[in-house]
Amino acid sequence: MERLYESQKLALWYFWTAILLFGAQLLFGLLSAIQFINPDFLYGILNFMTNRMLHINAMVVWLLMGFIAGIYWFLPLETGREVVGIKLGKLAYFAFVGAVAVVVLVYLFKQFGSGDFFTLWFITEGREYIEAPRWADIGIVAVALIVAFNVIGTAVAARKITGIIGVLIVDLAFLFGLYLAGMFFTPNISVDQFWWWWVVHLWVEATWEVLVGVLMGWLLMHLLGTPRKIIEAWLYVEVMLVFGTGILGLGHHYYWIGTPEYWLGIGGFFSSLEPLPLVAMVIHAVYDAGVHKLKTVNRPALFWAFAQAFGNLFGAGVWGFMHTLPQINLFSHGTQMAAAHGHLAFFGAYVSANLALFYFALGKTRVKEGYILNGTPWKIAYIGMIIGIFGMVAALTVAGFAQTMIERATLGSTWEAFIQAQMHPWMEEAFKWRLLFGVIFFLSYVVLLYDLLTAGKRVEALKEAEVVG
Repeated sequence: MERLYESQKLALWYFWTAILLFGAQLLFGLLSAIQFINPDFLYGILNFMTNRMLHINAMVVWLLMGFIAGIYWFLPLETGREVVGIKLGKLAYFAFVGAVAVVVLVYLFKQFGSGDFFTLWFITEGREYIEAPRWADIGIVAVALIVAFNVIGTAVAARKITGIIGVLIVDLAFLFGLYLAGMFFTPNISVDQFWWWWVVHLWVEATWEVLVGVLMGWLLMHLLGTPRKIIEAWLYVEVMLVFGTGILGLGHHYYWIGTPEYWLGIGGFFSSLEPLPLVAMVIHAVYDAGVHKLKTVNRPALFWAFAQAFGNLFGAGVWGFMHTLPQINLFSHGTQMAAAHGHLAFFGAYVSANLALFYFALGKTRVKEGYILNGTPWKIAYIGMIIGIFGMVAALTVAGFAQTMIERATLGSTWEAFIQAQMHPWMEEAFKWRLLFGVIFFLSYVVLLYDLLTAGKRVEALKEAEVVG
């Protein structure tokens, strides 16, 4: 076990908070899934709109916390020194956690009210996916700025700006810069939706994708000994593709806010290119490690890195491309097809990455030299979560197909068409299967939590077991 920097201790605080919020995300997701089948369930107490909002907002916050944890874990290893301004970083952590707690309580106890500026500033913005009140928005930007200060200050103090750190600094500028796009109010719904997409889609797909590329690069270097030149080469390609194609890729949403039809084709093509470099980086790293017999002392971190690569490929790539092809997107936009794509893409690109990072950190803090982190619980959680997510995605894909055909292509997107599609057996049965696989996923999370709490007690002597495959 290695001596920890103060920033790495802070990283562990962020990791544990993130994992608990992960559980909250799943719990509210399950309640929402039940209400898809039985709308009267908890009606008037904890309504569907509140559960869905907490399900999505908890996901955004815990993933963001996991990314911040990854930065605080690897930054001192990259620069060879303690992070500059770490006390400010700890202060930001407590402010972040406190703000999240206040926002959640407000969501739970104030579910209805007037739509005025007081509501916007102190209750909720009321804009789908970015419901956080304005004061919390400002807090998120402040935390991002403090993390950026920590990174830049540390790099300058260490007199060491590597290619990875350079990419990280640029990405952090976009991380708080793009979020600002969702913080101004305009009564023009088309203009409002235009900038709303810049946060909902571009902030998440561009800045998060590059940030995960940085973190996965560091992980692969320390987990598998991947050469820096491989990581940095693919990272540069990723920056070029993500930022080069991300803005145009947004176009597949623009058609629906009144822009010309050609945006469907432009957006569909460019958005499909975004996940390719990150997938290629992981596959290249695994191939390179395979040449060197794929040695690692942390099995869970390695397999979650595999899940990240292939989940990203299928979720963001295949499901995204399939869903954003112009001929399909014209009818499928906003249906359960989008939910299927979103579930698999977030699981592959971000959830798996955070779990790989967390297991890596735990391995460094709990496993003595000469032993390998392994055991049965993490395998049960790993397989259960993969079965759960693919089951949910399959069910949502069937529901989305039925909705696209019935509500959009056949009956013409009227309110009556929406009701008929929702009552069609294909959708009703799909929602039941989604709930079943959601329960499997939640139970797997419980096993995962148990494994994370007890990781280090189940280790194997590092002999031939270090070689995977």
